[in-house]
Amino acid sequence: MDTLALESFIAVADEGSFSRAAERLFVTQPAISKRIAGLEQDLGMPLFDRQGRQLSLTEAGATLLTSARRIVADLNTSREAILSMGDQVGGRLRLATSHHIGIHRLPPVLKAFTQRYPAVELDLLFLDSELAIDKVIQGEIELAIVTLPETEQRALTNVLIWPDPLVIVAAPDHPLIKTAQPRKGAGAQSRAGALTKKQPVSALASHAAVLPSRNTITRRILFNSLNPHRITIRTALETNYLETIKMLVSVGIGWGVLPASMLDDTVEEVRLSQLDMQRRLGYVVRTDRTISRAGNALLDILRASEPN
Repeated sequence: MDTLALESFIAVADEGSFSRAAERLFVTQPAISKRIAGLEQDLGMPLFDRQGRQLSLTEAGATLLTSARRIVADLNTSREAILSMGDQVGGRLRLATSHHIGIHRLPPVLKAFTQRYPAVELDLLFLDSELAIDKVIQGEIELAIVTLPETEQRALTNVLIWPDPLVIVAAPDHPLIKTAQPRKGAGAQSRAGALTKKQPVSALASHAAVLPSRNTITRRILFNSLNPHRITIRTALETNYLETIKMLVSVGIGWGVLPASMLDDTVEEVRLSQLDMQRRLGYVVRTDRTISRAGNALLDILRASEPN
């Protein structure tokens, strides 16, 4: 049972196709078929059920997949550690980050890292935080820089880097914003009071919302904060990307939830009483995995970055 055969098996399981697995690994389809056949011969049982063009894992295949991912990940980690044992930090560093962190938080960290360690080959994936965390657990990537999960998992080490307060937002001409504006002709003191006055959370129920997709950490934080207020939310649209939420909110589709750091003249905070939300942004690694020298070098720069 060699590494190439296991990598081919993982690729076929992920892609659901021998031809797409061959494209992913830059080999021919017959080579992939030969490796899978060799694995099945070694194990004495089939790994895939083949029904026309449809492939599905057998019970034996599903059992092997978990071990295969761990074996290949451990071998890659060992290879990267050995390659980076000299004076120069090198090798390949495979990591993932969310789109929001990749756009708004990570650029200065990556700039400093690539300038300091040019021999490192970065393999950076942009994924939803939940999927990136799963890939760390499966051993497919070394670390993920993401929205941290709300509950601790024994298999993971989570480290906070950036506190990330969340606020309810709406377009400047949205009723939730306009109701907080001062009356025409009001004195300066009255205007100041009107602008700082907070609305009840129940005001959100009267207007449609643009929400993060289901099963995202940000959405769970929002609904956990709203649950005590016992209100029903009307959803206009859902999307995985905070930048898309901001755009949809800015054109008046509905109110939304965004990091406070994204406020500008296109979206304003809806000031609400008794609503306090915050995400935790940081990195996730497997507790039982030895981090490569390249990975530790990146984490050193990440930990030294200033919260903003």
